[in-house]
Amino acid sequence: MGFIGNKVKDIVGIEGDTKEVLRPMVNYTCANITLGGAGYPLGQFHQQFLAYVEGLDTEIAGRISLIAGLWDAVSDPVMGLVTDRTKSRLGRHRPYHIIAAIPFAVAYLFKWTSFGISAQGNDSKTWLWYLFASLMYCTFMTMLSIPHDAMLPTIAPGYFERTQYKIVEYAMNSVGQVSSYIFTALALSGFNVRTALTDLPNPTPGDRGRYTMVGIVLAVWFVWSPILCFIKTREPSSKDQINEPLDFKFLIREYTSVFANRTFRQYFVISLFFSMSRYFCSYADQFFMISVTDTYKFFISLNIISGIAEFSGSPINYLITRYKGKTACGKILGPLMVVGMAINAFLSHKTPKAIKYATIFISAVLYNIGFSGPGFVAENIQPDITDVDELITGRRREGVISTFKTFFSKSISSFMAYANGATVKWFGYNPKIPEPEKQSARTILGLRLNYAIIPSVLALFCVLSIFRYKMTKHDHEEIKRIIKEKHETGTCTIDEHEKARIQSIAGKKWEDMWIGQGEVHRDIENII
Repeated sequence: MGFIGNKVKDIVGIEGDTKEVLRPMVNYTCANITLGGAGYPLGQFHQQFLAYVEGLDTEIAGRISLIAGLWDAVSDPVMGLVTDRTKSRLGRHRPYHIIAAIPFAVAYLFKWTSFGISAQGNDSKTWLWYLFASLMYCTFMTMLSIPHDAMLPTIAPGYFERTQYKIVEYAMNSVGQVSSYIFTALALSGFNVRTALTDLPNPTPGDRGRYTMVGIVLAVWFVWSPILCFIKTREPSSKDQINEPLDFKFLIREYTSVFANRTFRQYFVISLFFSMSRYFCSYADQFFMISVTDTYKFFISLNIISGIAEFSGSPINYLITRYKGKTACGKILGPLMVVGMAINAFLSHKTPKAIKYATIFISAVLYNIGFSGPGFVAENIQPDITDVDELITGRRREGVISTFKTFFSKSISSFMAYANGATVKWFGYNPKIPEPEKQSARTILGLRLNYAIIPSVLALFCVLSIFRYKMTKHDHEEIKRIIKEKHETGTCTIDEHEKARIQSIAGKKWEDMWIGQGEVHRDIENII
């Protein structure tokens, strides 16, 4: 490799043969084409599909997501425990990729068609069908996503190595996102490229067949990547691991004890505000573009632009993280997310066309580049929390920790879908009368609040929360060192300054953590 190639490798942080370094990353993260991509068309289209095409009231449609979110609140922690306790020569987490892939694809199809039930005009049967489909989807997404996230700390133990995995994961997420938008647009337009990109008509009950095709195409597209990940990824055997007795008290203790970890609490707050902001905006966007700005025909093109903008932020995030730390990209890019959301509050269908489309374009670019920053922070710090948890408990609980990532992604999404549907109804919105000129000032205000004002305030809280997270690369390396030493010798050596720093990160006194129990540490300043 020449001078330029070596310089690029040095900047990126690749040591050794590039192909050998990247191959396991690609093998593992290819599953994110499905795990990261499947939720995008659901977030962007499904609530509106239920309202405009299947004829469900916006609050009733949102109630489906609310119940599914409550189911996630139960199934995610259970799956976290199951995957941590799995005994298999294939590893604790990897087998679930092959078990759940095909049922997940079937559930995905069910989300997009009622097989004629809705055409009968019975809202109760339609509601029950889509509730069943949503519960099925949540269950098998849980079986895929939690084991996949839990596997990363095992296959990538290094602090910055995980960041390299995450940047490849972001690329796979973007592939899933952009490809799903393209496939959805083609199916909805009757596979007419021009219509798909620039003239997509408003959704109506006559489009049921097109949405069924969306389900078929995306189910086929999303089924293969978890299977490939299973075939290509390797994980240590767990056949001989010893599990603690399992009962209800143990389950409760497992999931409440993680909140004793200050680093986890900081991660929780960052992820909570980030997810609430993101999903509130995404569930309101079609309603806003149809009934406020009258720009729905631009919707698919806008989403493709958004996907490209988000992915373009990835190398920026990676380099900022490599040289400035894991939270720097959120601090730098996060404000763009806030501004990108907020400027939409000034638009209406009467805004001059050139200004309206230019503002929407600028908003999409700013929001998605900015969105990538806090998103990258949350993704990057989550595996490191497992190490702080081990510092406190002496155990590896990847499944328990990763449960909260999927909980944010799915459960908060469900709650925001219900909140959006309920509030737009409260503001008087009727999806059967979508024309902007027929909306009252109160309804327009409600749509603006949901799409621009509330999400931008939540995004601001997310950015401010990032400034409270303190663990650095040096801190993580020290934590990994003393954990290894404790396991090997029953004690560890650490000076008082580092000890105070670790207590601050964990939020617990040294003697109350596993790392400080048993034989008391020896201060390295007193070792000759």
